[in-house]
Amino acid sequence: MSINLEISKLEDYKYLSKINFPSDLRKLKENELSLLCSDIRSFMVNTITKIGGHLGAGLGVVELTVALHYVFNTPKDKLIFDVGHQGYPHKILTGRKDLLHTIRQKNGLSGFLKTSESEYDAFGCGHASTSISAALGMAVARDIQKKSINQQNNVTNQDNINQIITNQNIKQNDYENFKVVAIIGDGSLTGGLAYEALNNAGFLNKNLIVILNDNNISIDENVSAFSHYFNEIFSSKKVQGWKDEIWEIVGKVGSRGDRIRKIISRFEGSMKSIITPGMLFEAIGFNYFGPINGNNIHKLVKILQNIKNLNGPIFLHIITEKGKGYNLAEQDYRKLHAIGTIDKITGLPLKTTQNPLPKYKDVFGETLLEIFDKTPNIVVISAAMLEGTGLLEVQKKFPDRTFDVGIAEGHAVTFAAGIATQGIIPIVAIYSSFLQRAFDNIIHDCALQKLHIVFAIDRAGVVGEDGATHHGVFDIAYLRIIPNMIVMAPKDEQELRNMLYSAIYEYENCVAIRYPRGNIVNVAKTDIEKIPLGKSEILADGNDICIIAFGSMVTVALEASIELKNKNISATVINARFAKPLDNNMLDEVAKKHTKIITVEEGQKIAGFGSAVLEYFNEKNYKNQIKILGIDDYFVEHGNIDLLLSELQLDVNNLVNNIIDFIS
Repeated sequence: MSINLEISKLEDYKYLSKINFPSDLRKLKENELSLLCSDIRSFMVNTITKIGGHLGAGLGVVELTVALHYVFNTPKDKLIFDVGHQGYPHKILTGRKDLLHTIRQKNGLSGFLKTSESEYDAFGCGHASTSISAALGMAVARDIQKKSINQQNNVTNQDNINQIITNQNIKQNDYENFKVVAIIGDGSLTGGLAYEALNNAGFLNKNLIVILNDNNISIDENVSAFSHYFNEIFSSKKVQGWKDEIWEIVGKVGSRGDRIRKIISRFEGSMKSIITPGMLFEAIGFNYFGPINGNNIHKLVKILQNIKNLNGPIFLHIITEKGKGYNLAEQDYRKLHAIGTIDKITGLPLKTTQNPLPKYKDVFGETLLEIFDKTPNIVVISAAMLEGTGLLEVQKKFPDRTFDVGIAEGHAVTFAAGIATQGIIPIVAIYSSFLQRAFDNIIHDCALQKLHIVFAIDRAGVVGEDGATHHGVFDIAYLRIIPNMIVMAPKDEQELRNMLYSAIYEYENCVAIRYPRGNIVNVAKTDIEKIPLGKSEILADGNDICIIAFGSMVTVALEASIELKNKNISATVINARFAKPLDNNMLDEVAKKHTKIITVEEGQKIAGFGSAVLEYFNEKNYKNQIKILGIDDYFVEHGNIDLLLSELQLDVNNLVNNIIDFIS
C-alpha cells in the first residue's frame, strides 16, 4: 500500500483513527491489517517530516509491530525493543499517537522507549544490544515467581491457581506464563552483549522469543519462498505435535529409540542448515525459523501464531526494508535514518533548520585527513558511527587505516590497545555516552599499560532531543579518575585541531579530547600550534571574580563577562583546556588574586572539572570561595539544546545571574 502524503488530520486515517491501544487492533480482521500498516506509515511520514526524528527504522518495522501486538497479549506479554529507533509504530499503537507530534521535544514523548512513559514499554532502551539480556532476565524472573507461588501455596491444579490469585490479590503477571519477545536489529547484533545473552539463553532453555530484524540484506524470491514453505512446516502445530508424539513413542523402545531420536534430529537439522542461515543459533540451543519477509503482514502473523506457544528459546529471522513505503527513505537509508524538518516530497531540509556552519565532527574529519596524509603510522577506529563522527571521507581515502568494528565499543577500545602495542597510534572516535560501555577496557587494556591512544569523544555534553540515554555528561568524571589519562576539551574548532595534533605528536599515554555535538564557533583557521601539556590560557583579566571554564562553556563565559562589564563587574575568564592535568600554576595565581571563583562545565558536577579544582584548593588549604556550575545528580531529559542548557543554568543569562548572586 502506498503512503498518502496529503492527510493532515488524525481522524482522516480510516483504520488508525480507530486504534488507541492494542486491544483495538486485535478487533480487526487479518485482511485489514495491511490497510492499517499503510495508515501508520502515512501518519509517521506526515508527522515526522514536520518535526524531525527517527524515520527510516520505524518505517521498516510497521508490519512487525502490528503483527506483534495483534498476536501477543500486550502489555501482559512483554515486547523488548533494542535501541528504540524503531519504536515509533509501537508508540502509535500503544496510546501515544495523539502525542507523536511532541516526540523528542521538551516535556514531550521520548524518542526511545521508557518504562515511565507507558506500561507497554517493558524495558527502557537507547543503547544497542541490550534487548536479549533484558528479555532473558524477565523470562527467568517469570519462572522464579511462578515456582515460588506454587511452593508457598502447594499448587496442584488450575482451580487452585485461580483461587490463590483471587484470595491473595496476586498480580496475574506474577503468576501466568506471559510471553517475552526481544526485537533486535542486525546492527545491534554486532555487539558482543547480544551474543553473551544468546549463549546464556540457549543454556538456560527458557521460553523466550528473539526476533532478528535484518534490514541490511536482500533475499532471492525463490529462496525466500522455499524458506517460507519449510518454516511453516517446522512451526505448524501439526508438525510440532507429530514431533512430540514420535519423540515420546520412540523413547519407550530403549537404545533403538535413542538412535531413532538422533536420526530425526539430524534430519530436521540438516534440512534447516541447507535452506537457512540459522546453524549458529541452532548450535547454541535456539529453535531457528527464517529468514522470512518481515514486510508481509500475513506471513508474520502466521509464523508468530505458530511459534508463540513453542517451548524453549525461539529465534525468528525476518528481512525488512529500512524506510519501507517512503521512496526517499528507501533510496537513502542513511540520510533519512534521523531527520530534521524536511519537505516530505523532495526530502530537502527546510531553510529554517539549516545552519551554514560546519560541525565539530567535520573539523575532526578534515584534520584527520591532513594528519593521515603526512603520518602513515596512525589509524582511526569507530563503533558503527563513521558518518556520525565525520569519518566517511577518511574511510574513502584511507580504507586500510579506517576501521568500523560495529556496535562494539569495548572491542573497539581493546582492538586499539592491541594496535598501540605495535607502535601504531590509534584514534578511537566514539560518542561520549557510548564510550561509557568500554570503561573497563579503557582502564585495564589502555591506561594500565600506558599505551598511546587518542580518544576523540564526540557528542560531549548535552546533545538535545535524544535525551538521557545519549547526553555525554559523564565522561569528564569517569575519565578523570583513571591514572595515565589526559582529559581536555577545546573552546573552539581551531583549538580542537591544535589538541588533536598535540595529542598525537606531543603527548604520551592515553589522551581524551571531548567536543560537543553541533556547529562550530566559527573562528579563523590558523596554523596548528602545540598546546603545552596542562597549560590553560587567560582570555580576559578582571578583579571582581574569576570564571574558569572548560570546553564548550568558554564561549558562554566570555559572553557573560561582556554582560558583567556592562554591570560594572570585572571578570577574569580562563580557558582551562585540561581537566587533567590541571594547570596548578594558574590555580595558584588565581587563588592569590581572587577571593571568589566560579567554575563552569557541561558535565556532571560530581567528580567533574569543578571538583578537580576544589580538590586542588583543599589540598593546598586555600580558603577561597568556589562555586561549581555544572549538572547536578540526575539524568537530564530530552529537549532542544538551548532550552536544556538554560534549565541547567549553563547559558549566558544564568551564568551572569549566578555570578551577581555569588558576589553579593
